[in-house]
Amino acid sequence: MKVKAKFNCLSVKNWQYGKEAELNAIYGTEGENADFTKATPNGKIMIAISNDVPASEFFIPGENYYLTFEKEEK
Repeated sequence: MKVKAKFNCLSVKNWQYGKEAELNAIYGTEGENADFTKATPNGKIMIAISNDVPASEFFIPGENYYLTFEKEEK
């Protein structure tokens, strides 16, 4: 089973050795936005990224991103 959520990138802060991206959950009552919750979602992601990896250029403020939760199979 997988659970998919949609997040919006609020900001990207630059630090000496990397970046910090802040994302918030997106609320909606129709289509894919309604898949995660029936009420206003409460979700925030703060992620630190090193400058020397491909993800350092991935997050852009104002853009939307999908997050898929999948349980690790042991």
